[in-house]
Amino acid sequence: MVLTLEHECQTHYFKIMKSYKKKSKTSAFLIPFMVMLILEGIPLFLIELGIGQRMRLGALGVWNTIHPWLGGIGISSCIVTLFVALYYNVIITWVFYYLFNSFRYPLPWGSCPTNGNGSVVEECARSSETAYFWYRTTLDAAPSMEEPGGLKWWIVLCLMLSWTIVFFIVMKGIQSSGKVVYFTSLFPYVVLTIFFVRGITLRGASAGLMHMYTPKVEKLSDPTVWLDAATQVFYSFGLAFGSLIAFGSYNTPKNNCVRDVLLVSVCNAVTAIYASVVIFAILGFKATVNVDRCIDLNKDILVRHSFLPYKNVTMEKYEEVMAGINATESKLLELEECSLSTQLDNAAEGTGLAFIVFTQAIVELPGAPFWAVLFFTMLLSLGLGSQIGILEGMLCTLFDIDIIKRVKKQHVTGVVCLFCFIVGFIFCTGAGEYWLKMFDSFAGTIGLVVVALMEMISVVYIYGHERFTEDIYQMTGYRPGIYWQLTWPGVLPMPIVFLMRSFQCLKVDLDIHQGSIRRNETTASTKEMIDNDDEIASPDMPPQDSLAATRFTIGDFEDDENDFSGPALGGHVKTHSDASDDDDDDDKPVTMRPTMLMRVTGTHLDVPKLKKPFRMEVYDL
Repeated sequence: MVLTLEHECQTHYFKIMKSYKKKSKTSAFLIPFMVMLILEGIPLFLIELGIGQRMRLGALGVWNTIHPWLGGIGISSCIVTLFVALYYNVIITWVFYYLFNSFRYPLPWGSCPTNGNGSVVEECARSSETAYFWYRTTLDAAPSMEEPGGLKWWIVLCLMLSWTIVFFIVMKGIQSSGKVVYFTSLFPYVVLTIFFVRGITLRGASAGLMHMYTPKVEKLSDPTVWLDAATQVFYSFGLAFGSLIAFGSYNTPKNNCVRDVLLVSVCNAVTAIYASVVIFAILGFKATVNVDRCIDLNKDILVRHSFLPYKNVTMEKYEEVMAGINATESKLLELEECSLSTQLDNAAEGTGLAFIVFTQAIVELPGAPFWAVLFFTMLLSLGLGSQIGILEGMLCTLFDIDIIKRVKKQHVTGVVCLFCFIVGFIFCTGAGEYWLKMFDSFAGTIGLVVVALMEMISVVYIYGHERFTEDIYQMTGYRPGIYWQLTWPGVLPMPIVFLMRSFQCLKVDLDIHQGSIRRNETTASTKEMIDNDDEIASPDMPPQDSLAATRFTIGDFEDDENDFSGPALGGHVKTHSDASDDDDDDDKPVTMRPTMLMRVTGTHLDVPKLKKPFRMEVYDL
């Protein structure tokens, strides 16, 4: 069963929602995202998926197989995945709360609550209806982490529901969770298409799209933009979580993992662009509505201070009056800056995109509860799909441990979910969002980068990029070409040195000599030969004008059975009768046989002098 395509195709939506702050700050984000996708995401994706399919093991088993000292990579990946799973399910918890409230009419975040005297709550009026519902009703946010304010029972119940659903999906194994992933992958596309059709027809959608695709090349010099793009690629692909290795281990040995990598990568890139169009179209609508409200507020102030005769003046008259007011007067009158670009740039931060900005845009749509149910159902399916992948990767790593192998998966899954639910209480307090931002900023990002770096070094340098390339060829029939070889940094010094030497950029050149191979373990028949392997060959060797093959035979040694030199050095020549004796040695490591240092000078083949007599026979080819 191939699960990687179904799982990875849906991960990008939720990451776009969760990290919109990076995209909203610059329309040039797509350029570094695509660059990091090609140079970072796709090569690492094939490494994880391919090595999992080749080894048929989880993250811990794979690295232990490559080298016992590398088992810590799997453990580190499991710990990082645990941290991410802890707070990721909290976002699903909030989605559940909003989904339940979406069935109310009118929507509870559509208007500000009132005081006992019938007036609107001042805090809500000064911010917005959706922001007030998010911070005061949903989170009941505390002023700081030092004053958490106790558990919020409605969040605790939703968190319990989230972990219960995840438990029942994952407990039966990859077969049951794989079927759920099909729904969580395809359903969001349906909802996204509905929002696309509705979004591009909204007033102000074109302004949002123009803001998205307006080039801002100066932003490319900002290193944080590239860092954000790299982080986005890590999360969108699920790199270094161990889930890709786990899913790859369930693939058949002959599954075309290269095809899966390319399909998922194309799906990821197309989904990023498609989802961004929907997001910015709706944000353009929301920003336009906010600008209209801002202008109405300014008109009220100008009418009150006799700058305008009445409120319903034309926009030309309004702009003329605003142009005549200097900055000092504007500050005294408390006039707002009604800029569409400012509204788009400061649209949201982090989770605020889904729970503040989109909810505000949904309120403005006709039939708001229907759109709210549709939107949060999509987010729920996306969150559950990603959480399933994260948990499967962690559980697969745990089951590589011998002690846990003997325990049923239902029991292990239950213990993990219960532990995560209990630890998740810190997110159910008034300081829950503070804790989530801290986990999101520090618990996963640096750990994922380090784990991915160690994975690359292990596969390319320790396991060997040539061996890994051959594994891909044996599994898929496709030998990774120059793109893969250049983007796997095991080999990056090769083209760099080649170009530097070709263009004479490398001023200091090193004289690298071919050294002789020395061995510590010797036998009686080879010891004296190896002791003299550095002697200069005799110059009086008879020349050969024709191409010849030379065979050297060491004369009449008494210890032929213990001679490790092959026939080329006069050792024991294997016969048919010897074949049966060596059948049991096929699995043993190959012993490197001692060789003689030969030096070709012109048409001469020079060999070192030997203290033992030898016979030389020359055959014309």
